Amino acid sequence: MHSVKLYTRKNCPLCEQAELVIDMVLEDCLFQYEAIDIETSDDLTERFGLMIPVIVVDGEILQYGQVDYVTLSEKLSGKTLND
Repeated sequence: MHSVKLYTRKNCPLCEQAELVIDMVLEDCLFQYEAIDIETSDDLTERFGLMIPVIVVDGEILQYGQVDYVTLSEKLSGKTLND
């Protein structure tokens, strides 16, 4: 099972949009999901502060800034939507 982490912060419209995308993908794919507030750690804030939201799948950054359904869904399902 894939592991998805969303690095986020409060009052971030792009982060809220990313959460909606994750919720939509969860309807089609099974994966473990964790949202992490970067403001709980100076290290995370330094690492991701200018990039959020950041989607990490199985330990690798998949997307940051703008998160889209197609990219996340294809990664988690292992196939393209045109298949």
